[in-house]
Amino acid sequence: MYTRCGLNCRECYAFSKECPGCEEVKGKPFWTEQIGGGSCVIYKCCVEKDFQNCGECSSLPCKIWYELKDPSVSDEEHLNSIKERLSILRERQ
Repeated sequence: MYTRCGLNCRECYAFSKECPGCEEVKGKPFWTEQIGGGSCVIYKCCVEKDFQNCGECSSLPCKIWYELKDPSVSDEEHLNSIKERLSILRERQ
């Protein structure tokens, strides 16, 4: 169960407890409240472009990916996460 940005919902600590998955909540997982509410900007971008996931975008990884960083992870962890998600999305294309 992968999100539009390549994360595996089943690997998230909140999956099935606080969150049923990004698709189920239409891009409004619990953590969006912590950054001002609304939808996840990555999810919103995919919907607006009519993409099933970011892997369909020629600008991947884009500015949004770099700017949307979990403050609890280091810059190195964030960049590694981007690389991992890119790999997952490319495999799914």
